[in-house]
Order: sequence, then structure tokens, then C-alpha cells
Amino acid sequence: MSERLAHAPVRMDQTTHKKMMRGKLKPEARIDLHGMTLAQAHPALTRFILDAHDDGLRLVLVITGKGKDRDDPGPIPIRRGVLKHQVPNWLHMPPLGRVVLDIREAHIRHGGTGAYYVYLRRAR
Repeated sequence: MSERLAHAPVRMDQTTHKKMMRGKLKPEARIDLHGMTLAQAHPALTRFILDAHDDGLRLVLVITGKGKDRDDPGPIPIRRGVLKHQVPNWLHMPPLGRVVLDIREAHIRHGGTGAYYVYLRRAR
């Protein structure tokens, strides 16, 4: 997931993107989904992103956590970090896809691989 987001084309202003990736831009709001189930996290994320967009915010931080290693690997591999993998998909699907401009993994200062910067479109 990290590599896919890193190699995705930049859809925002290049100067703002560079500042964001260096951790120089401070997120205007944040939500911590770490420890939530998928059923709890999806409506919370939807409500947070739509409210942030309505408030005119541009850069928000979504904390998912890195995921944890399972004690028993078993014969079938279990993906590490279910929320970390699911959140970008939710952000690209309706109704969030129309307000999200870009998604990038956060700088270590703001959570590193366990968080995402979500850059929102301008509110009309």
C-alpha cells in the first residue's frame, strides 16, 4: 500500500506537496481510527472527511495505526493492518471520492506509516 501511494501521480500543487511530505505543513484536523473495527471506522471517517470539507479544511490527518503482527501465522497469511489497507479504498469511493484530492502516507512527525495525509478539494 505504501509503495502504491508513493508512486501515484501527484494531483495537488507541487510546492504544497513537497512541504507536506517533509512534514512542514501542519494538518488542520485529525482523526484516530486506531483500535476501531471496520464497522466503527467507516462511518466515523466518512463523517469526519465530509465535515472537514464543509468547514473549508484542506489538509487532514487520518491515523490508522500500522497493524500488529499475529502470534499464530497459520497456513493462510493474514494481512497486517486491515484499516491501513482499507482507508485509501474508502477515500476513493463515493461519497468521499468527490471531496478528496490526494492521499499520501504521513511524515514520521505526524505518524509515519501508520497515518495518511488527506488533501481535500476546495469547498465551493
